[in-house]
Amino acid sequence: MEIRVKQQQEERIIYILASTLLISVMSATMFNIVLPDIAEQFQLSIAQVSWVTSGYLLVYAVGTVIYGKLADTYGLKNVLTFGFALLALGSLFGLFAGAYWMVLLGRVIQAAGAAVIPAAASIIPVRYYPEEHRGRALGIAMTGMSIGSALGPVVAALVVSSLHWRWLFFMPVLTLIALPYYRKFLKDETVKAGRIDWLGGGLLVGAAALLLLAITYEAWLAVIGCAVLFVSFVTRIRYASEPFVPLGLLRNKGYAFGLTLAFLATGIGYSLYFLTPQLLNQVHHLDTGMTGFVMVPAAAAAAILGRRGGKLADVKGIPFLFFSASAMLLLCFALMSSFAEQSPIAIAGFLIFGVVGQSFLYMALSNQISRTLAKERIGVGMGLLAMSNFMAGAVSASIYGKIVDQGSGMSWNPMIMEPKAFVYSNLYFVLGMLHICILLFYWYKFGRSARDRMTMKV
Repeated sequence: MEIRVKQQQEERIIYILASTLLISVMSATMFNIVLPDIAEQFQLSIAQVSWVTSGYLLVYAVGTVIYGKLADTYGLKNVLTFGFALLALGSLFGLFAGAYWMVLLGRVIQAAGAAVIPAAASIIPVRYYPEEHRGRALGIAMTGMSIGSALGPVVAALVVSSLHWRWLFFMPVLTLIALPYYRKFLKDETVKAGRIDWLGGGLLVGAAALLLLAITYEAWLAVIGCAVLFVSFVTRIRYASEPFVPLGLLRNKGYAFGLTLAFLATGIGYSLYFLTPQLLNQVHHLDTGMTGFVMVPAAAAAAILGRRGGKLADVKGIPFLFFSASAMLLLCFALMSSFAEQSPIAIAGFLIFGVVGQSFLYMALSNQISRTLAKERIGVGMGLLAMSNFMAGAVSASIYGKIVDQGSGMSWNPMIMEPKAFVYSNLYFVLGMLHICILLFYWYKFGRSARDRMTMKV
């Protein structure tokens, strides 16, 4: 009887976690479709307002690791309570913002609180589930994350179709409903003394922020500052007693290789959530509400097929899932590059391949990377993976925003005739080529059956 009660509690915790993770990640992408509205209201460029997304993802990324470390010192219950309170504060601040800097500050505070949720997602499966059930728990949590990325634009469309875009700040407040359940079902932990490498974390945040500034404003001084801070960060993690990023993880070749592939693949895949709303607005002249609804079929497909991806990995193997996901992504990029100026209905169909493919790809890489980690490193290793993916989203959003602002005077695809669609067609073509490179690297490292069984452990 006691075992059954424990199993029921485990089920409740993981589904509550997946739900809050879905809302948390969703809030990172839901602002993408209203960037043209924000740019118009405050008379800014797409690259400048992309900070609403990239700034959120940057703080969200680093906060994920910081909360993971704080949970060891202050207990997961207490850290969750603090993070949820901060999330509510940022949401209310942004909801009543009257200037762009207030919008941006609200997003940053919001992200600083919301980052506790992916941190919990890397801790709970490890601490609360036996090893034989841990993979399933991680799979459910990761499904929530991937579905959240797809649902963001859809929920945003539903909100802005009847309310002002500022009400998007209110959506993450719904996660507060889960706080009493976390406090009820999570154990009272024995906290332990620990140190956080605030200097290392600060150097990493500073380097990333300067990189985004350099991309947005083409400032060479920011490039130099970014290089200096990054070199300082690398030096710090080499010599600090408890570095922000454990050096032992980076010395694990299998983990480091997988982390690099995940960073690049996430940056490429994020184009589907960032570029598509701009394409629909600038080329097809859809308003914010209709833009979101175009993305509904892809989000629905990702939600329905999400668990199927995990089963495919178990039955057919991780490489099969990765190659299947890559095939769908490459098909999506080819179609988007060739028919970017066609009807929004066609684009809605193309996106199904891309969004489902990106969801499957994230599951495959997460599963593959987890196999390169020793048991005691799973929590921190998966936390760093989450940080890397959010960093990739932040950097890619700034790059895509800058390229869209500059536009293109010619199309590399002869099927595109609309000048406004040139830049999008060219971008999708380049991103498809880059993903082919990732596919080849994955095949070299993981694709052969003999290499599917990872033996490298930290």
